[in-house]
Parts: sequence; structure tokens; C-alpha cells
Amino acid sequence: MPIFSLRTLALTCASIWIFAGMAAPGQAPKPLTNEDVVAMVKKKLPESVVVSAIKSTPGKYDTSPTELIRLNSIGLTENELNAMMAVAHNDGAKSAPVSPSTSAAPPSGKWQMPKVTVTQGSTSAELKLEKTQLAQTKNKPTSMKSLASDSVMTQAMQAGVSTASWDAASHMNSMVAGSAVQQAGTVFSSVLAHRTPTVTYVWGVSGPASGNVLQTASPTFKVNFSHAPGINPDDYEPAIVKLTPAQNTCRIVGATQAKADASASAAADWQVYSHYLEERVKADPQKSGPGMFTVSVSQLMPGEYGLVLRPVSKDKKFSGGDVARAQGDGLMFDSIWTFQIADEAQ
Repeated sequence: MPIFSLRTLALTCASIWIFAGMAAPGQAPKPLTNEDVVAMVKKKLPESVVVSAIKSTPGKYDTSPTELIRLNSIGLTENELNAMMAVAHNDGAKSAPVSPSTSAAPPSGKWQMPKVTVTQGSTSAELKLEKTQLAQTKNKPTSMKSLASDSVMTQAMQAGVSTASWDAASHMNSMVAGSAVQQAGTVFSSVLAHRTPTVTYVWGVSGPASGNVLQTASPTFKVNFSHAPGINPDDYEPAIVKLTPAQNTCRIVGATQAKADASASAAADWQVYSHYLEERVKADPQKSGPGMFTVSVSQLMPGEYGLVLRPVSKDKKFSGGDVARAQGDGLMFDSIWTFQIADEAQ
């Protein structure tokens, strides 16, 4: 049994009192929520205190993959996220709606977001997991360069319109929904209730450049998605792709064509990767176990790159809804770890 210092014990009690102990006498404490935990982290409470508060207080947490990515980007640690997921699991709490493929228990009963660590020389560092955005355009995906010059697509990326936004609007099947999404930068060429035209879906990551600048042209990556929620890790392998900067607003990852309402479908019938356009870089992924790889690349030219997770089989089918909400298989395909090879890299 761990021994806590008096200061740690006091902080734990204080955090529990602040967030859960203010209920009226005789009433049960109000369950902690995601935002309560975020508040504790932003107040710079020690990790041990936050974890203790989560474990010792009733909680009602959203532990959907998209929310876990958000919480991790805010600064919650793996231990804090695992504590929240344990409470949600034990209490039978439900996350955001998921497809049957994402409801299965993860390996060894413990979920863990995919992780990537980069090594350059004798130094290693964990890269931040990012989620690609999705935009539509009527232009065909003939090349990455042509997509980069598509002003409609880049406006959508710049506006930061997530797939969930226009996915919800498309379900309304109304001219108002179509116009609202178009004004935000995503293209709907007709009322979806009447017809479903073929459009180009473009995956991109916001910002003109990655903040991860590598000083080596031959980095090595350790990749672990063995416990990613709702997927079979043997279905995926890591790959390195070259990113195409687009009008100083985003970097294009790849694109494919599909029906305009593909992202609204819950059925796993979308072969996203069968005709996917991307600029693969030669890499050497060595598998050490299900969802565990070491990826070596040599002599990358200066520029923008991303490590992505791709289906082993190009015929693998996805649910458009999972891709839109970045859950299950969609989480894997939407995930990216960006990096930049510096001009002076050796």
C-alpha cells in the first residue's frame, strides 16, 4: 500500500472537496467530469493527486477516442487517462455512440492511445498524436500538387471544420444544412436528400509546418498501437508519408473519391484505402508484436512528413461514421504524428 506525504494527502482531500464535496448535506457527491479533471490539471496539481481524486470520487467521464485525444493534447497524462477509463468501465458509463466494431474489449482489458517515439542519435522523444481534418472538394485527386492549389479545400481546412460538423449537417438533408456547411468551407454541391454526388475527400493536418523539427535525415520510430481501442492491431502497419503544404494553411496527407454522404454511413462498406492518393516514403517497418513496430528511414530530404497507420490490406473496409468521428478503425486512419526534417539535417 503506497505511503502518501501529508502534503499529498492534503492536496487530494482538497481536490475532492472542491470538485465533489460541495453537495448539500445528505446528498451524494456530484460525480467528477472530464472538465473537472482538466481543471485540476490546469491548476498544476501533482499527477498522483489527480489520479487519487479520480479513483476515490464518483465520476461520469466521456472516454471516447476523440475525447481522449483532446484530453491528452491539453496535458492529461497516461496515468490520469487510464484512471478515468477504469472508472468509466467499472461504472458501466457509456461513451459517445460507437459502432459494433469499437465496442469490443481491448487487449488485456486496458485501452491505450497509439504512441510514437522518435530517436535521433542518442536522444528519444515522444511525438504528439494529432488528428487529421477532412474536407470535401469537387476536384478529382489527380495529384497532391493540384489538391494543394484547391482554394475551396484549403478554406475548409483553415476554417477548422471537423468531419463531425458537416456529418451532422448532412443528416439534416436540408438546403439550410448544406449552405451552413458550405459557408464554413466544406463543399456540398447539391441537397443530399435528392442525390449523392461523388466528391473528393481530402485528409489534412492544420498549420503550415510541424513543430517537431528533426536534425537527422535518418530517424528511427518506435510505434505502439497494440492496445488501441476497438481495432485489431494486426490489421495495420505504420508508414511514412510526405506532406504537401497548401497555401500556408495546412499540409495535405492524402485523398480519395467517394459519395458525398460516405462519412455519414455506419456500415463498414467504405474502401477508403483502395484508391487512396498519398506520397509514401520508403521505410523499413519491423514488427515485434501485434501493433508494435520499429520504423527506420534513411536520408529523407528536408521537408514535412508524417507517420501514419495504414491497413495491411488495401481492401479493408471502414465505416464512414467511424472515420468522421475518429473512433475505432477511423481513429487509426485519422491519426498522424508529424515531423519536419531540417534543412541542415545530417
